[in-house]
Amino acid sequence: MEERKFLATWQRYMPVIRLHLKKSLNEDQQFKLNITDFESAGGRSKTGYTFNISMENGKVTNNISGSPVARDLYEAIRTDEAVKALLLDKNVKISVGKSFMLTIKTTHLSTYR
Repeated sequence: MEERKFLATWQRYMPVIRLHLKKSLNEDQQFKLNITDFESAGGRSKTGYTFNISMENGKVTNNISGSPVARDLYEAIRTDEAVKALLLDKNVKISVGKSFMLTIKTTHLSTYR
């Protein structure tokens, strides 16, 4: 199995992510990540630290296999019971851009499919 370089870093951010996920039900949320936390975790991949994760009901709906940073964030989310409960019946998009700003956008899933 592949080394999870960024998992411990994301686990330290989980209380903040949990808080912003709750707030994202009312409005999009953003907060700045500390780039040195990630640089000290290990070398970055070809994709750098930027990524997008789209989740529906807590399951990833886009391909994050090329981004170790995104995969490790999803692993931290998947193993956090409080966050898993927040993701039920929701579409959530989490992204990190070049400015190292983490953005969370949440919408409720439609009951009419």
